[in-house]
Amino acid sequence: MTETRNMSAKRTPIWQSIASTLTEDIAEGRYGPGDKLPTEAELSGRFGVNRHTVRHALKSLSDNGLVHARRGAGVFVAQVPTDYAIGKRVRFHRNIAQAGRLPGKEVLHLETRSADAAEATALALPEGSEVHVYDGLSLADGNPIALFKSVFPAARFPDLPEQLSRLRSVTAALKENGVADYTRASTRLTARRASATEALHLRISEGDPVLRTKAINIDPAGNPVEFGITWFAGDRVTLTLTD
Repeated sequence: MTETRNMSAKRTPIWQSIASTLTEDIAEGRYGPGDKLPTEAELSGRFGVNRHTVRHALKSLSDNGLVHARRGAGVFVAQVPTDYAIGKRVRFHRNIAQAGRLPGKEVLHLETRSADAAEATALALPEGSEVHVYDGLSLADGNPIALFKSVFPAARFPDLPEQLSRLRSVTAALKENGVADYTRASTRLTARRASATEALHLRISEGDPVLRTKAINIDPAGNPVEFGITWFAGDRVTLTLTD
């Protein structure tokens, strides 16, 4: 009887076996970074166990940083954070490409309206001046890493909305307007929790950490050309300050 009990005690728990199998699936690329894992019901059917056992296995993977749950969306394979440099010249496409990822932009909204007080101050505009506002998503390998709002002086760049919609690049659009180069005049960085809207766009859970930057870009003559606010998904980027 003693020998039987000892042999039984050495058996690997079922949840641990499931966790090991899923870990192997991830390591061998069956589920890549950002991919959604099968549902608890699907995993229960695959392994012939109840959902409680599957939950235990998924918690183990989460504790080890391999996956993370998004409320109401499912469980996803964790992504390797993308290195993102913030310095005198910040160029989204170049930063993402240098990190070995495929850059992309998704336009959410483009409009022309009167500047609010903060926008007018940042762009050195008279109160009530019109601005172009570009809301969008920054993507790395098709996955959202940042939500942004960029504001530009409308009088100086009258055709900018069409150019941004066509080119999906601030650098390229400004170049068509004669601004061959621009640099970062200031950047303010804060950390906070994601709102419901930010979480929806970034495909994270409400309350997850985001890094917010507020920045002003200027042309070679020192004139502000862009005021931008960006919300980075906290677990998807590593912000690096450079000269």
